[in-house]
Amino acid sequence: MTRALVILAHPDMGRSRINRRWAEAIRATSDVTLHDLYARYPDGQICGEAERQLVTEHDRIVLQFPLTWYSCPPLLSGWQTEIMKRGWAYGPGGRALRLKTLGIAVSTGSNGRDYQPDGRYGRTLDEVTVPFELMAVHTGMHYLPPFILTGARECDDAALDASAQAYLHHLRQAEPRLVASGKDDDRARTVYPEDAAAHT
Repeated sequence: MTRALVILAHPDMGRSRINRRWAEAIRATSDVTLHDLYARYPDGQICGEAERQLVTEHDRIVLQFPLTWYSCPPLLSGWQTEIMKRGWAYGPGGRALRLKTLGIAVSTGSNGRDYQPDGRYGRTLDEVTVPFELMAVHTGMHYLPPFILTGARECDDAALDASAQAYLHHLRQAEPRLVASGKDDDRARTVYPEDAAAHT
């Protein structure tokens, strides 16, 4: 049985409608783990070892967040930095995430029409969120189609409840849009100098 983990990153859940409702739906189940980063780390100091252990215990990891300046909230970005370590998530010996499944669940205030080639932003949400797909590629993970609810300001309670149920189905049943091969490539064996980060 697939064990799903939702990494929730919303900096102000008290004012959230969409993410709070999604979280309530998850908490009412017994087969999906909800991990609220802002509640767990109010000081912003993430314990990488504990987070890696939690990820290791699950097969399907979904990052849930409100789109924030066309990316994710800062604590989730910090989580990525702490978790995606070379030698664990990628590179020589970095096989901990290989053939697990990654997904994202995103809410936006803007209407979905804004995220069209001829819309306000001139980019689709698939384009905006491509860094998460590349994270899956780089770490050898399968990648789910994003679960997205746009127009938070226009969403009534009935639509919100329907989205919560659809989200639960997505967490349990969605099939990967991108299927990883599980094979290593030459980049996984590349030897980098100790101070490689200083040169990037």
